[in-house]
Amino acid sequence: MTAGTICRTTAAKSAKSRIVAVGAIAVAGTLLLTGCGDQTDKKEDGGKKVVSAPLSDELPANIRNKGVIKVGSDIAYPPVEFKDKDGKTVGIDPDIADAMGKQLGVTFEFDNGTFDTLLGGLRSKRYDIAMSAMTDTKNRQEGIDEETGKKVGTGVDFVDYFTAGVSIYTKKGDDQGIKTWQDLCGKKIVVQRGTVSHDMAKAESKKCKSGKISIESFDNDQQAQTRLRSGGADAGSSDFPVAAYAVKTSGGGKDFQLVGEQVEAAPYGIAIAKNNPKLRDAIKMALDAIIANGQYEKIIKKWGVDAGAVKEAKINGGK
Repeated sequence: MTAGTICRTTAAKSAKSRIVAVGAIAVAGTLLLTGCGDQTDKKEDGGKKVVSAPLSDELPANIRNKGVIKVGSDIAYPPVEFKDKDGKTVGIDPDIADAMGKQLGVTFEFDNGTFDTLLGGLRSKRYDIAMSAMTDTKNRQEGIDEETGKKVGTGVDFVDYFTAGVSIYTKKGDDQGIKTWQDLCGKKIVVQRGTVSHDMAKAESKKCKSGKISIESFDNDQQAQTRLRSGGADAGSSDFPVAAYAVKTSGGGKDFQLVGEQVEAAPYGIAIAKNNPKLRDAIKMALDAIIANGQYEKIIKKWGVDAGAVKEAKINGGK
């Protein structure tokens, strides 16, 4: 969930991305991840098994003592993070967080918020991290407002864990000749507020010579999809995994279709405050550990997005 030249960056640089991944999104939201056993060390102590997390000592003492990492996330972005029919938070991000938690000896607790408020919540210490298909961009790293180009905060560090691109989708059987972003001139698009898709739409509209792009933005992507489904717009846009999941699942696959090619490949990053390098480095080590032991690969394949997998964690790899 993104949000110009990168994905949740725009043709001008961006704001949320939530892959230049090629392949379909697997509808596996209710499947249990198998084969990803507890990777923590187990030792015998007076006949009792004591479980110790291998990377626990790498955490800041306050978080290690609490045993909890508070995660700011927009939990309405399937298949990255969303609520299942029982109200449980599921998806790519929660699965990765759970696997990292076993390495660090803590629980990642997801707290729902609108995407465009997550970095503010991180700055105010409401959250320890933000993990929500957020595109790692230089502007976000430096605290620069995408539209004004002015500095609005201290910025954040990112631990990059996935790669994603942006897609356009329309009502099924009614693409109105839309194949590229330029084809949207004179038409109406719905997007999630503060995402790369939102930034790209604004940037492309400025280039239009015959009719600007009419943009309607929403708190979450599902609201945008509802608007398009009802005929209130010509197209929608979101990160490829989200768009492909909507095409596959909405109305049993009868509501939407992808049009054109996905663009603006960029990394998703876990955002951490600049003044918390110990937590940043611990999360990077945990991500590298689950990549090395195969848990990461199983999670990515479970959700059918293995084309967006990374081979190692990176800090601030966005452009």
